[in-house]
Amino acid sequence: MTDNLKRLADESVAIWLDDLSRARITSGNLADLVHRRHVTGVTTNPSIFQTAIAHGDQYDNELAELAALNLDVTAEEAIRLVTTADVRDAADILRPVFDTTGGRDGHVSIEVDPRLAHNARATIAEARQLAHLVARPNVLIKIPATKAGLPAITEVIASGISVNVTLIFSISRYREVLNAYCAGIEKARAAGLNVSGIHSVASFFVSRMDTEVDMRLKALGTPAARQARGKAAVANTRLAYQAYREFVAGERWTQLEKAGANRQRPLWASTSVKDPAYKDTMYVDELVAPGIVNTMREDTLQAVADHGHITGDTISATYEQARADLDTLGRLGISYEDVVQLLEDEGVEKFARSWNDLLDSTTAALIRLTTAGTRQAGGHRD
Repeated sequence: MTDNLKRLADESVAIWLDDLSRARITSGNLADLVHRRHVTGVTTNPSIFQTAIAHGDQYDNELAELAALNLDVTAEEAIRLVTTADVRDAADILRPVFDTTGGRDGHVSIEVDPRLAHNARATIAEARQLAHLVARPNVLIKIPATKAGLPAITEVIASGISVNVTLIFSISRYREVLNAYCAGIEKARAAGLNVSGIHSVASFFVSRMDTEVDMRLKALGTPAARQARGKAAVANTRLAYQAYREFVAGERWTQLEKAGANRQRPLWASTSVKDPAYKDTMYVDELVAPGIVNTMREDTLQAVADHGHITGDTISATYEQARADLDTLGRLGISYEDVVQLLEDEGVEKFARSWNDLLDSTTAALIRLTTAGTRQAGGHRD
């Protein structure tokens, strides 16, 4: 049987899992995916933790202990305690990958509070605090690529902290992210830090582009609009890779790389296909190129393993067609800039909403466990 995931890895595509939970860690599932499915990294998000806390008992023991302390622990504090514990454990599982790849892979990501997306100063402070709390060399702090996020990225990198830049939708913003990373490396180097220990990925979101553009194309209803469906996300991502290749070939980056700096690898995020009319491995099969990361949900990972079509580099020779596909949208009256700005705004809003849901679930769990603990103590006294 063809090992499609190994073929993908052999094309210099790092396979990361877009999911982390206590159950994955304690059951041995994460370690198994690393050993059998070529997984070399993990990303997290608040929705996953929210589901686990609201609908399971994986965190009850820790939350009950916090409640029993009677120290008025806030939901924010409780979230940070349990999530950083999971990230530390996952980082330890992936540490051998980190060591054997010289720090290139084996990373686990954890995000700053997404409600801080438009506050550079607070984002910098929380990123530094998270790095301190997790205290693992193979952890990436996730910072959104908003306008306020750009200077935060530079300052956090300049502090020697590795970063996963998230919520990138446009090619122009991606170029700004590359420059922000470069500026951070330059500042770190000027401060005497060993830049070879700083790592970063830039998470370029894929499927949401098709979701929004296809909705607008459907509303047009013309034959030309129908013909353009399902092409925007792949085209956008391929042109982002072209921007990456141009950047790393430039003199500014070449000098930093000679000094030991690591490339900020492009990471394809949101690679699960939303429209059942499209092949479920489309955002993997059609986005293969050397030096990238593809972070997948487990269902996408298993789909690629089962029936992915890995045929080598499917990006580098496609830039002209990708540009033509995006130009077609403009001729149909669909504004690229409007789409990508909407997606960024919605992305920040969705992340913040997920965080608020996580806060609500954690607050409810603390109240439930505090009440249960009080009843048990009362029964014991009787």
